[in-house]
Amino acid sequence: MKPIPPLPVSWPYAMQGRKDVSGVFPWPEGGEGWFRFGPEDLVFGEALELPEAFGRGGVRRWGEVVVRPYRRGGLLRHVNERLYVSATRFAQEFVVHRVLWQAGFPTVEPVGYAWKRRAWGVEGCYFTRYAPIEPWPRHWETPGVPQALKAQIQALCDWGLHAPDLNATNVMLGPEGVLLLDWDRAQWTTGELFSRYRARLLRSLEKLGAPNALRQEVEAW
Repeated sequence: MKPIPPLPVSWPYAMQGRKDVSGVFPWPEGGEGWFRFGPEDLVFGEALELPEAFGRGGVRRWGEVVVRPYRRGGLLRHVNERLYVSATRFAQEFVVHRVLWQAGFPTVEPVGYAWKRRAWGVEGCYFTRYAPIEPWPRHWETPGVPQALKAQIQALCDWGLHAPDLNATNVMLGPEGVLLLDWDRAQWTTGELFSRYRARLLRSLEKLGAPNALRQEVEAW
């Protein structure tokens, strides 16, 4: 992963306290052969379905932890849905997400990931702390979301962070406002990013049947 650049002067969020999460432990809740990275005292409870996980197959709440399995999208999922060469991709998402969370960006708290060797590669899961949030596609009528989302995307662009899968299903609404999820394959880069974020978001709004007025507002950014 490329070096993390310093925060821009324009960064609008307040830094949070740092917490060390540097241990590797067995993950018996996942089954035989699983290991996890994260805090030793992380509490896993009974696995329950998470209806608010819009469009995210297999996401469950285990006590205070939300567990999201890594699954490939597109045509590749029909050939290889779960296997990855190594756990590097999981670790990279955690690093990016953790840095964002510590920088005060509006997102849920990342608390680790897990992996298991299988066949020629590994399968994995990603852990975040549970938060009472709802997906934006179920609440299109909520006022102020496009304006808040635009400001958040602009902050990411100012820092040079590109999250290629930032679509409407990763926009969540909670008591503290708009939060963004899913930093898989996100990385710091150079070049114009805002139009790329907008184009990805517009594709998802069209696919999900968002109201025309909402799509037009995003197009006008």
